[in-house]
Parts: sequence; C-alpha cells; structure tokens
Amino acid sequence: MTPERGAGRANASGRGMRADARRNRDRLLAAARDVFVEHGAGAPLEDVARRAGVGIATLYRRFPDRPALVREVALDVLRRSADEAASALAEEPDAFAALARYMHRALDLRIAAVMPVVVGQLHMDMDEELLAARARSVAPIDRIIGGARAEGSLRADVANGDVGLLLVRLARPLPGPFPRELDNELAHRHLDLLLDGLRSATRPAGPVEGPAMTFDDLASMPPPGGEPGDPPTEAEGVDR
Repeated sequence: MTPERGAGRANASGRGMRADARRNRDRLLAAARDVFVEHGAGAPLEDVARRAGVGIATLYRRFPDRPALVREVALDVLRRSADEAASALAEEPDAFAALARYMHRALDLRIAAVMPVVVGQLHMDMDEELLAARARSVAPIDRIIGGARAEGSLRADVANGDVGLLLVRLARPLPGPFPRELDNELAHRHLDLLLDGLRSATRPAGPVEGPAMTFDDLASMPPPGGEPGDPPTEAEGVDR
C-alpha cells in the first residue's frame, strides 16, 4: 500500500531520529543531490541508495516515494543555502567578501546545480514549508548584495537574480571527459574570474586560483574511461 503523502513528509523531516538514522538520512540526501545533478531527478532510486552506501529498503523507510525524496532534497539545499549565506554575512569583514564566500560554498554544496532539477519535479507543489524555506534562503543573500552595493564594492547594475543565475551556469557539470575533481576546480576558478567582473571599479581584482587550461589541454583530455592521448569521440571533441 502506498504511504500517505503527509506521512512521507513527516518521516522525511529528520526530527526525533536516532543518530545513526539521521546519518543515513543525510547520506541519502547528499547522494540524491549528486545523482539528480548528474542524471536528472528521474534517475533510479537504487542509484541513490547505492551511492549513499545503504540498501534500497533504508531509502524507502526515510522517503516513501520519489516526490518525498525530491521535496526533501529541495528543503535541504534551501536550508544549507540560508545557513551559508547567514554565516558569511556574520563572519566576513565586508559584504563583498561575504558574497564571494557564499558563492564558493554554493558551488561546493551544488545548490545551484540541483535546484533547477528538483523544482522541475515539484511543479506546482510549492507548499508553505517550501515557500518559507525559499524566503529564508533569499533573505540573507539579499542582505549581502545590498551591503555590497552600499559599501561600493559591487557594481551598481548587478541584480540579486544575476547572482543566482550565474551560479546556475557555473554549477552544472561540464560536458565531456572532465573528472569531477577537475570540474570542481575549474568551477571555482571561473567563479573567481566572474567575481572580478562583479566588482566595482574601486575594488582591486582578487586572486584567481585553479588550473588555467588551454585549448590544447582541453583537446588532449581522454574520453571517459580512456587513456591520455586517446582521440576524443566526435561528441567529445573540442571546437578550436
């Protein structure tokens, strides 16, 4: 018998769980986030359980169906986004430093990569809890952007939506033979370059870290499962 939707939500909330059950839940949410980014929200739930290192029965005990899991992934990343933005705002010396810290952490947590995927699955089911979580996530980011404008460190023509959409563009995995570690390093490097474009003319450029890849570097990358020097397939080739 399919569990009632409300019962699934209560079970997925994580409140009142034993420590081991909460750890399993957190692993499942992290695994689901990564699997959904890489393969879409329709990916087999067995893949999520396998990546989390638990059995499929454990997944269904925590999340009785796919909508319950998708919804909780959305809530989890919105909570993490709110926490990261609030911490950056409280701990960094100025608002632009807080913006840079938040954007780098959002890449690490794949917040902007997974939200477009799960929002498409939620359709019109944005209930009060999801709407409240979204508002809590947006509020500290708005304060960071407003503070950076006020201190003169952020370009005056940058809107808050620009920050979210730029993160979405950076957060999606690159196509082709990019190992995840290299993909992450490049995302952070490209974010540093982007942040320099967001600075006002009075703010000096910051350091740019990570590998500076040439077209030759891109062309010489092996296909997935291949060896260095193997020619890329037509789909994986790099236009030069």
